[in-house]
Amino acid sequence: MPIKIQNGLPAREQLEKENIFVVDEDRAMHQDIRPLSICVLNLMPLKEDTELQLLRALSNTPLQIDVSFMRVSSHEAGHTSMTHLNSFYNTFEELKGNHYDGMIITGAPVEKLEFEEVDYWDELCEIFEWTKKHVTSTFHICWGAQAACYYHFGLKKVSLPQKLFGIYAHKVLNRKVPLIRGFDDVFYIPHSRYTTVPIEDIHKCNKLVILAQSYEAGAMLCMTKDGKQIFSFGHAEYDRMTLDNEYKRDMSKGLSTPLPRNYYPDDNPGNKPKLTWRAHCNLLYSNWLNYYVYQATPYKWGQILDAEDMVKASKALTEKTV
Repeated sequence: MPIKIQNGLPAREQLEKENIFVVDEDRAMHQDIRPLSICVLNLMPLKEDTELQLLRALSNTPLQIDVSFMRVSSHEAGHTSMTHLNSFYNTFEELKGNHYDGMIITGAPVEKLEFEEVDYWDELCEIFEWTKKHVTSTFHICWGAQAACYYHFGLKKVSLPQKLFGIYAHKVLNRKVPLIRGFDDVFYIPHSRYTTVPIEDIHKCNKLVILAQSYEAGAMLCMTKDGKQIFSFGHAEYDRMTLDNEYKRDMSKGLSTPLPRNYYPDDNPGNKPKLTWRAHCNLLYSNWLNYYVYQATPYKWGQILDAEDMVKASKALTEKTV
């Protein structure tokens, strides 16, 4: 089934080249289908790159997805044109009356700042709170996951000795949870960050369950027991060349960024990077859409399940997958 996108979204051309089925708003109007409504709060500076990455990750299920893009109004984007933002994005103020089956909150390159120092922190906190009653399940990525863990559970991030950068191996901890159904015992996901939420603090939080972790990178994936909040501290959605672009950008700025781990063949930046995480990225997003969005969401918007009902639904799904 297709992903429904706004008319004229630039990502469409590349998605179609990859044989990903997309429909625009005009064609979707003629289909009598209740698609899943997914909102993406895109906090990344290169918004068009992130749009393509996430749309690609969401495309691997038989479900029809209707994607909307949200931006914060308390921060002026410096790397994306206002024409693009005005054409394809709405502010939280414009969208907060809606209900969504699922939401994705991306990372942002602000992790060296304290959360309260980020200029859109107050608005982001309002969005975090709003998701509790307006979104069936919210998927948080990298800094977005750290920020949400801090807001919802008081878990603080700490600075790392140097940038955590590369492709890292992760071990599955709880195979019975549907979010990681079908995962290999060990899988690889990119990381690119200067801070982390200590894994021992996550283990101590009785409202969170860690599903995958890395000896080198710490916690990669955790969730609330009801499945309403998913936290990915890595970047499963990254393209083959994303880390390469980041590394060369950092080098051009004279930063002491380490060579990405497990990325370039023979650790030679002149070699084409290895793509070792795409299958598990697709599986992660497919499982999220299937088990925590599609099977948990009400047919009519506005009937978001409360925490107790979500726990019951999650427990029933877990029993089915054992």
